[in-house]
Amino acid sequence: MPEPSPTSTRRGRLLRCGAAVAVLLALAGYLAVQYVTGGTGAPRCKVVSGRDDGASYEFTPEQAANAATISAIGTSRGMPERAVTIALATALQESGLRNIDHGDRDSLGLFQQRPSQGWGTQQEILDPTYASGVFYEHLAKVPGYSRLPLTVAAQRVQRSGYPQAYAKHEPDATLLAAALTGRAAATLTCEGRPDATPTGGPSAVRAALVRDFGRTVLQEAGAEVGAVEESPTPKAAPGAGDSRTVTVPVREGTTAEGTALQRGWELAHWAVANSSALHIEQVSYAGREWSAGRSRSTWSTSAGSGAQKSAKSAAEVRIVTGQ
Repeated sequence: MPEPSPTSTRRGRLLRCGAAVAVLLALAGYLAVQYVTGGTGAPRCKVVSGRDDGASYEFTPEQAANAATISAIGTSRGMPERAVTIALATALQESGLRNIDHGDRDSLGLFQQRPSQGWGTQQEILDPTYASGVFYEHLAKVPGYSRLPLTVAAQRVQRSGYPQAYAKHEPDATLLAAALTGRAAATLTCEGRPDATPTGGPSAVRAALVRDFGRTVLQEAGAEVGAVEESPTPKAAPGAGDSRTVTVPVREGTTAEGTALQRGWELAHWAVANSSALHIEQVSYAGREWSAGRSRSTWSTSAGSGAQKSAKSAAEVRIVTGQ
């Protein structure tokens, strides 16, 4: 049998090396997709345009909960929707809307803020509520930020080495801001499957509402606002006044922009965005209803919702938990 030539041997080695590299690249790509999407079969969230122009953005429950916090902190501070859009685009670029504990040098959290640059302690920066608040504090000091291009406004806060990178996230951030500030009604949905270790129940929902919106969210309509509706029959159907239901009344004058209806949709979308983390099974508002499920959840018309019932339901957001 003839000996293989040196050329064919080298060619064989190159082919084997090339195949190995291709396999490694394919594996790396797969793992990257799994990281970005939350893994195969992971529950998803989706926001669509309120203009029926086909625009949409899909993301994970973790990203949805962080986006909802960023938006709520902004509106609670009286910041306009444009400020929320800037904040969301910044977090999309800096962390992918994930509260990560690492980054360039000592950068941390949703906005990759640095303790060494005076943004706060590591513990503070890794608190999404704190991180969002301090971002808005800096943004509010930028003269005319709402009229500036998004990249310019974000850069004056972040001092990034890649300022133009914020621009590509503006369309998605705009969709998210419209939904999470309540301007675009019934445009945000999640599948709503709970996390592996959900922290649910009415008390957890109330605590999260106060964390993101402040104590006024429980005081908008008097002492009973945000209270859990008790029932002698804990197994009652969701939304029928059982012990798993949190009712948050809505009234005029609760938003920096828009009407009470917008405030209601802000709270309703916040609840849907937190459905996995807080084990929320159903959200009802203004004659519309969202229910958690393994298929794509949507906002549907509430059963038997007439004009009178719709008017009443617009005065409160009902959140039903699974615990």
